[in-house]
Amino acid sequence: MTPTGSSPPPPPPPTDIETGVVDVQDIFDDPFDIVTTKNASTRTLRRWRQAALVLNASRRFRYTLDLRKNEEQEKRRRMIRSHAQVIRAALLFKLAGQRALETTVPTPSPSGGYGIALEQLVSMTRDHNIAALLQYGGVKGLSEMLKTDPDRGVPGDDNELSDRRIAFGSNTYPVKEGRSFLRFIWEALKDLTLIILIVAAAVSLVLGIKTEGFEEGWYDGGSITFAVLLVIFVTATSDFRQSLQFQNLNAEKRNIQIEITRGGRREKVSIYDVVVGDVIPLNIGDQVPADGLLIKGHSLAIDESSMTGESKIVHKDQKAPFLMSGCKVADGAGTMLVTSVGINTEWGLLMASISEDTGEETPLQVRLNGVATFIGIVGLSVALLVLAVLLARFFTGNSKNPDGTVQFVRGKTSASEAINDVIKIFTAAVTIVVVAVPEGLPLAVTLTLAYSMKKMMADKALVRRLSACETMGSATTICSDKTGTLTLNQMTVVEACVGQKKIDPPEDVLQYHTSVASLLNEGIAQNTAGSVFSSKDGAYIEVSGSPTEKAILQWGVKIGMNFDVVRSQSVLLYVSTFNSSKKRGGVALRGADSQVRIHWKGAAEIVLASCKEYLDADGSLHPTEKDMEYFKKAIEEMAARSLRCVAIAYRNYDLEDVPVDEEQLAEWNLPEDDLVLLAIVGIKDPCRPGVKNAVKICTDAGVKVRMVTGDNIQTAKAIAMECGILGSGEDATEPIIIEGKTFHEYSEKEREHASKHILVMGRSSPSHKLLLVQTLRKLGEVVAVTGDGTNDAPALHEVSADIGLAMGIQGTEVAKESSDVIILDDNFASVVKVVRWGRSVYANIQKFIQFQLTVNVAALVINVVAAVSSGEVPLNTVQLLWVNLIMDTLGALALATEPPTDHLMHRSPVGRREPLVTNIMWRNLIIQALYQVAVLLVLNFRGTTILNLKTDERGNAVKNTLIFNTFVLCQIFNEFNARKPEEIYVFAGVTKNHIFMGIIGTTFVLQVMIIQFLGKFTSTVRLGWNLWLVSIVIGIFSWPLAMVGKLIPVPRTPLARVFSRLYQRCIASRNR
Repeated sequence: MTPTGSSPPPPPPPTDIETGVVDVQDIFDDPFDIVTTKNASTRTLRRWRQAALVLNASRRFRYTLDLRKNEEQEKRRRMIRSHAQVIRAALLFKLAGQRALETTVPTPSPSGGYGIALEQLVSMTRDHNIAALLQYGGVKGLSEMLKTDPDRGVPGDDNELSDRRIAFGSNTYPVKEGRSFLRFIWEALKDLTLIILIVAAAVSLVLGIKTEGFEEGWYDGGSITFAVLLVIFVTATSDFRQSLQFQNLNAEKRNIQIEITRGGRREKVSIYDVVVGDVIPLNIGDQVPADGLLIKGHSLAIDESSMTGESKIVHKDQKAPFLMSGCKVADGAGTMLVTSVGINTEWGLLMASISEDTGEETPLQVRLNGVATFIGIVGLSVALLVLAVLLARFFTGNSKNPDGTVQFVRGKTSASEAINDVIKIFTAAVTIVVVAVPEGLPLAVTLTLAYSMKKMMADKALVRRLSACETMGSATTICSDKTGTLTLNQMTVVEACVGQKKIDPPEDVLQYHTSVASLLNEGIAQNTAGSVFSSKDGAYIEVSGSPTEKAILQWGVKIGMNFDVVRSQSVLLYVSTFNSSKKRGGVALRGADSQVRIHWKGAAEIVLASCKEYLDADGSLHPTEKDMEYFKKAIEEMAARSLRCVAIAYRNYDLEDVPVDEEQLAEWNLPEDDLVLLAIVGIKDPCRPGVKNAVKICTDAGVKVRMVTGDNIQTAKAIAMECGILGSGEDATEPIIIEGKTFHEYSEKEREHASKHILVMGRSSPSHKLLLVQTLRKLGEVVAVTGDGTNDAPALHEVSADIGLAMGIQGTEVAKESSDVIILDDNFASVVKVVRWGRSVYANIQKFIQFQLTVNVAALVINVVAAVSSGEVPLNTVQLLWVNLIMDTLGALALATEPPTDHLMHRSPVGRREPLVTNIMWRNLIIQALYQVAVLLVLNFRGTTILNLKTDERGNAVKNTLIFNTFVLCQIFNEFNARKPEEIYVFAGVTKNHIFMGIIGTTFVLQVMIIQFLGKFTSTVRLGWNLWLVSIVIGIFSWPLAMVGKLIPVPRTPLARVFSRLYQRCIASRNR
């Protein structure tokens, strides 16, 4: 914390992410040097905006975070939260007074066929009115009013659900509409240079009509106006399409899938389909989808920080049963009854009052703003030089008309003619600024990100944060879960060991003693978060729950377990929910004979260590001490065959020792010692098809894949070898394969050394994973982390991982919310596709930079040299605006939408501090720019002679038209070269990119129309087929020239360092 009124200290000099060394040149405080933007301070984000040279701030910064709006929304959130707290506090005070006066709650009013009205439900839930709840008969009484069964839920037919939506509303809230197309037109109009050009065009129009009459005089001003309007329309259309893509992606992010109970069956539905009366099971990591009441729960703890703003975990029980929409389940489990949905909840009101801001900083956006600023400063300087030279030549009588007469003669030239000529000079200089300041450069990032995000959806990856797209291209290591990511998550019990007998097959019910089967059935049915129920048509049994739970429940059904009957035979007293830290879960039950039994289920070696005795296959009891080695060996053998080992155990307990008071019961630690081992089961989860190839692709691309799993070290080793993460058994030595506990016990230096070599971490908890990720980042690695559980959230978050990848099927809402990308099919191959797209984003931006810089350099040099030497600019205002359209919007669209290629995965990850313009790009653009400048200057100064043109006004017009036509065609052909900056053959896959071919074709057709039919507007004349052939040949020659140029070697030291000092001085002078 800094003292009030003082500014925070400057950040330390950045360290190179690959080498860990501070570069001397990086000590310069560059406002555009932001490696990661997600947690960057507001001061840092504001600094780079202020340092940027911007012509149209509303467009340039549209897809970055709106700092002012962000602050306003945060104030609004705080206001709504504090308002809710004030209402609740006032209500509690009022209720206390009512209890003192013994005031009764109004009786419920039937409405819409239900026993209670919407207003009464909403009021009770919003105000947390426990007195009203008791008046309505508690949860049971309210369920009867809402015609729902607390165990089976609502019937679930369409008519029933429709009636509930009519009576109580739907679980949706108004979402603010996106900007209209007219808004984008208005924002494009705010460009300073375009405004200047429109004003200049208007003045030129008036003066032209005045001096030459309407028929001839409107062309100059009218053509500039038309060109400006065309630029505005194309720009607005491109931006509007991007906005629609982001809106669709935001809608996809909000559409959470949740599990509910309807008609006694568990099914997954969209959060928008939840209705009042629904019964919803809640587990760790779930989001509470609507306001409601707790029906029953076990150690249920809710994180209400999203509503209250305070990071406080609130425990829910029958004394505090109210649940708020938008909150997260932090611990325990329970079942809720939905009482309010949509706009009738505080969460709905909060969401409706704030618009979801799609703006977000990405490191590439910030860096490209720096590049655009540097180019803009150069371009502005050139424009001022051209303006000064042309004005000086004009007023000194050195500028001539096409017919050879002097343009300005003191005392003879009229004021209107002089003003008109000065306006033409001024508009030419302003147009140079339009071309030179690449507003489209930072926006090209947004364009390629929007395109990539849309395509990544088809590849089963939902991007939640834009910056993750480009950061993934720099990933050097992926810390992946095993279950469901590297494996199919289709688990089945394939081996069972009861006592010293292996049951083969494990579902052979005849091999189980009655007493063993009875205890197993009780432990499986009660100690689970899953469920067993009949299908809709009653033809078969369905099982719900996590993949491990489903496998064990299916096995239980096969050995004779009747789920509903077994559960009805005992009362659940206490539940210790399973989590990935303790790796086991347990329950306490009271049977019909008042006998209390405690059942545990979890990681085999952990549960086995707590067992004092075991039941043999014949039902006899034996001490485990003598046979412990046998069980350990059985576990190792199962693990070596890549089976997940789960042990099931129980113990009897005295009823008198079970806490009676609800508060004491909530704090009770379920006894976990002196257990009796019932069975050890081996669960098979096959490797995903193609995962071995995906791991190989990552390895070839310089990305190290590390498996981090909670499974037994032997199981982890076997799966790692199957997946290709481990090459052979010889690799399976410490620290290549290590247990999480061992890694945690290392010193900091030992951890840093071990982290470089770790490929497999077994028996790891989320804290071990977090520690590994932090250590790898400290060593300069760019780390992508996959996770699915609530406890994975810290490792997925930006403060730990560079890219957090949550699982879409098995992932909890907490994990998804902490992530950057959601892998919709939980498949590791999809993670590799995200890496490909990440590299593609960076590569496409570099292609566009190379193309745009070539056009910039050529256009600026040609106009400057021509202006200084002859007092004329061969490319006029309308022509330059057309070039700007090709270069800016259309060029970005063509090159930013290139799909990823296999070539991207055959090179090392891109360092986050590597220069955007590489030496290869410098070589390519210098060769092309020099070629274009040389050819066009020769045509400008010797074109009349070379082409045997007459030295009259017509000949000069033909020459200038040829220069313009050749320049545009050079850009069209050079766009092909920009597709493959490093490859000699640039046409691979070009016909498959329909957007690219469409833009090239459209640009060429429009160019033909401009030259042949729109000469009045562009100050051009029609060209014959021979001059068209000359233009095409000059343009096509850029292809073989690029191929030969790519044979020229480039130095390893980035040329960007040569320009860094000049750039630093420019930025420093702007910051003074």
